[in-house]
Amino acid sequence: MTGRYLAGHGDGGYRVAHYDLDLDYRPHTGRLAGRAVLRVVTSGPASRLVLDFGTLTVGRVLVDGRPARHVHGGGKLRVRPARPVDGECVVEVRYSGVARPVRTRHWGDLGWDRLADGALVASQPVGAPSWFPCNDLVRDKASYRISVTAPSAYVVVANGVVVDRRVAGGTTTWVYEQVEPMAAYLASVQVGRYGRVVLADGREVAAPARLLRAVGHDFGRQPRMMAVFEELFGPYPFAAYQVVVTDDELEVPVEAQGMSVFGANHVDGRRGHERLVAHELAHQWFGNSVGLADWRDIWLNEGFACYAEWLWSEWSGGPVAAVLADRARARLARLPQDVRIGDPGVANLFDDRVYQRGAVTLHELRSRLGDVAFFATLREWTGAYRHATATTGDFVALAQRRAGEPLEPFFQAWLGEARLPAR
Repeated sequence: MTGRYLAGHGDGGYRVAHYDLDLDYRPHTGRLAGRAVLRVVTSGPASRLVLDFGTLTVGRVLVDGRPARHVHGGGKLRVRPARPVDGECVVEVRYSGVARPVRTRHWGDLGWDRLADGALVASQPVGAPSWFPCNDLVRDKASYRISVTAPSAYVVVANGVVVDRRVAGGTTTWVYEQVEPMAAYLASVQVGRYGRVVLADGREVAAPARLLRAVGHDFGRQPRMMAVFEELFGPYPFAAYQVVVTDDELEVPVEAQGMSVFGANHVDGRRGHERLVAHELAHQWFGNSVGLADWRDIWLNEGFACYAEWLWSEWSGGPVAAVLADRARARLARLPQDVRIGDPGVANLFDDRVYQRGAVTLHELRSRLGDVAFFATLREWTGAYRHATATTGDFVALAQRRAGEPLEPFFQAWLGEARLPAR
């Protein structure tokens, strides 16, 4: 067993209970000014707090209202309070500069990204420090208040529910509250010249004017999709669900909590990318509400979301999940079998084999348990770990309770071995 994935990110010696972010963004220059207030809870006496933070310039740091010495470099903001902290404290950081993504070896640039006319945040897994100081530990969830001021010609979308919108001169301040706990990588801000399409359930999709008609068609079945997933997975876990379609093309859609972001290339007016609509919606249950305790268990996010694509196909009149699982299994058999999806390694976190084999694993489990027990297991999973974090071991234990046979050999073969199990 390997050690904690991405061990250079985050600090297990404290947790953040709440982030209060006040941002001012100028799209034409890319300049971002911010004030981040973190309510920190330490696990014991601490003379120093280490935050993850990128290249923006730090102007001032306060701890409980008192100036604190700090050193910023190498992606870390090291804060030394005037007196040691034991328990709860409030850390305030003021910063500014041109926001730039975090450059990574395996996944390219992550985090705050300047678009042709606006901005996009895509942080999974380590891009959050590009735009705010944080404890970038996947299991550290907090509530958020995100306030963004931008020129009034732009629409700002962030996590949670809009609680205030103020116009002053040529700018508008948008205030969002995300009360359900959220990992830092899922925090997001989208800025663009967007119109709105209202879907059948009253939810809206933000998109450029030129795409509104096609967006209305391509996302038109999302309300039905939501109803199907609530039946299969349990109640939708957040107060809001927002979709943004950028005017730029994106390689893949972007996952955030209570939000999904698609590129203009994912809209064709023919629902040609509807499986991705299902995939991103499913992440609200699997990955966002039920979060990861460690990145090694990424199949719990991506395998479940991929299987949700197949379930939507089955429930909407397309090929049934059994057919799609057989097709995926045939593809996997033709690929190198050198990844154990229960512990794939950092370089393979987002390998398509993790997604596809994870989904096939779930279909095989469904075949063993039967539909009644399988979907009861999924609903119990999303209920027991709602707004929390979990591991593969937790899921195996839960599934075992509903099975009439030992499941450890099954999960070892599918998750713990590189070779595809024989039929």
